[in-house]
Amino acid sequence: MADKTKNNSSAEQNQALFVQLVTMLYSAAMQQMGKLVNPLTNKIEKNLEHAKLSIDMLSMVEEKTRGNLSDEEARFLADSLFQLRMNYVDEAKKTAEGEKEAPKEEKKAEK
Repeated sequence: MADKTKNNSSAEQNQALFVQLVTMLYSAAMQQMGKLVNPLTNKIEKNLEHAKLSIDMLSMVEEKTRGNLSDEEARFLADSLFQLRMNYVDEAKKTAEGEKEAPKEEKKAEK
């Protein structure tokens, strides 16, 4: 009986740690996309390369843990990745549009 309780406790702890890991990488990616304030600088900072790396790390976690997660954990990870990818596409699009508009503004300033 004690072993069963210990196993349940260990499984619950591992699930909590897994959720914490996913949340940590999710939050980092959101900060790196400029969606959240960096708590160290109190500023919005954007670095899409770093955001992509954080998303890629979570994607690797998904790949390496496939078949070893509970349904709840797998769904949480998949939902987190979906949200991050959609936000990344949105931010990359905004950045690309901003870069296209910058030369137009420079030409206007020259006239």
